[in-house]
Amino acid sequence: MVDASLALGGVVGVVLSAGFLWVEVGRYATPQVPVTVFDERKLLAAYTVGLFVGVPVAAAYLLLGASFANGALPGALLFLATIVLVTELAQRLLVRSRYWGHVPPVPFYAVAFRAGIGGILALGVVASYLGSVAVPAPLGLATALLTAVALVALEVALALLALPSTRADLPRTGGIVAGGLFGAVAFFLLGIGPTAGPIGAVAAPLVVLAGAVLTYRGRRSLLADVPPPTGAAPEEEAGAPRSYGRSAPLASGEEPPLRAR
Repeated sequence: MVDASLALGGVVGVVLSAGFLWVEVGRYATPQVPVTVFDERKLLAAYTVGLFVGVPVAAAYLLLGASFANGALPGALLFLATIVLVTELAQRLLVRSRYWGHVPPVPFYAVAFRAGIGGILALGVVASYLGSVAVPAPLGLATALLTAVALVALEVALALLALPSTRADLPRTGGIVAGGLFGAVAFFLLGIGPTAGPIGAVAAPLVVLAGAVLTYRGRRSLLADVPPPTGAAPEEEAGAPRSYGRSAPLASGEEPPLRAR
């Protein structure tokens, strides 16, 4: 029998991670654009691999929080290093692999991979909280959900931060070192935040969420610059095309626009 806390945590993790891919990555798939700029099967495969990699990462994250709560700083640093090294090295292997790497749409596969990891992290946080209390408190539940959102946002932001920019008009920032440092600071804040009481437990994910959103928006051009398989010009703007929305059918004879307006 499936534990209720795990089931609810799984729902939260899937809604956040898969929902992100549906909305954000869906901007670059038909019917939002004339031609999907990535292989949807590879995207799903990358997300699935991320779910499996997320299991040990989530275990290390929960142990990170427990170590901080018990004042075991050496153990906390060990689990922090484990989280950062596993996620960054796993993405490095993915973008250099023969199946996912060496192709223009690799930023999409990296985002899907890290979204899968974020989904399992969200599952772990929510399930851990629900399993530790008999009756969930509104503030505690809200904090767990906020942390889950921050973790998914952090992972997808790190996916793009770990990829160096190739645009001539942008600084060549990013890479595995930049992603690792940002991730180490963010996970440190998330782990140590609850030790400062309710204020710290809420402030830490808020700070991480704000940093993740700003980082993702700054690196979003890595997705927008991926050319369609037809060789047509890539999108020049990172916003969603005006026809975005799977529930809104196009008029007869109308083609979805390629660029955002």
